[in-house]
Amino acid sequence: MSEVKKIATRESYGNALAELGAQYPDLVVLDADLAGATKTGVFKKAFPDRHIDCGIAEGNMMGVAAGLAAAGKIPFASTFAMFAAGRAFEQVRNSVGYPHLNVKIGATHAGISVGEDGASHQCNEDIALMRTIPGMTVINPADDVEAKAAVKAAIEHEGPVYLRFGRLAVPVINDPASYKFEIGKGITMREGKDVTIIATGLEVSESLEAAKMLEADGVSAEVINIHTIKPLDAELVVASAKKTGKVVTVEEHSVIGGLGGAVAEVLGEQAPTKMLRIGVNDTFGESGPAKALIEKYGLDAKSIYEKVKGWL
Repeated sequence: MSEVKKIATRESYGNALAELGAQYPDLVVLDADLAGATKTGVFKKAFPDRHIDCGIAEGNMMGVAAGLAAAGKIPFASTFAMFAAGRAFEQVRNSVGYPHLNVKIGATHAGISVGEDGASHQCNEDIALMRTIPGMTVINPADDVEAKAAVKAAIEHEGPVYLRFGRLAVPVINDPASYKFEIGKGITMREGKDVTIIATGLEVSESLEAAKMLEADGVSAEVINIHTIKPLDAELVVASAKKTGKVVTVEEHSVIGGLGGAVAEVLGEQAPTKMLRIGVNDTFGESGPAKALIEKYGLDAKSIYEKVKGWL
């Protein structure tokens, strides 16, 4: 059996920008002295006159991006999620969100899988922060194929978009030949009847593995990939919840305000359903190897399997 190909979605981000640069001449990429880490250096090499290094001044970078958008360009402001959503939140809210400008935010190194950089850089709050900004679209792709498609969709979408990418290489689970990305539309990755597992980002592949383990125990789990957390695919979520009667959300983010919160809001209003939220439980991260941290914080396939089995 051949080994599953693994690619970090931050790599996908940089490659997608470089591939789309010629197709979209108004595309401009900004970075905050992290072009090597965010992988926008790939775009810089191909289009040096359309790459702007704003230095370690993320708030200012968002202001520059807003100005470029107001002038008709399509700017991608790139930096770590902690700095894009955290340090620059006020500028994103007031300079991008409030005037509803066509700025795309490429936030890399999100979640606990940042690893050795530790709690100060492991942003488990960014989805919650960005969801609160009116008109902001929030996308968290699961693999290389989805990440590249998300970048293209963001370019073609009119309005602010927050794109969340990871540092850890993750399995490629989508077929590039048949995959179709649509903002606001989730994807049923696996049919089931006993429980619905709704996952986002790198947790989609982990949830698919957990579903296989559950199947061995006679539990049929439906797995849904929610790549767009805002706007959420409420129709798909509600339909699956009514089908199975039990919903589990899995995310590499705080259980407060992220995917679990978004799903709970929809179900609470439209189809009250028993729920289990799996994520980072109201705690900061710590320094360590990414895979070891994912296991310690209960976000790996085995932990998901054990939590769902115990809950059921």
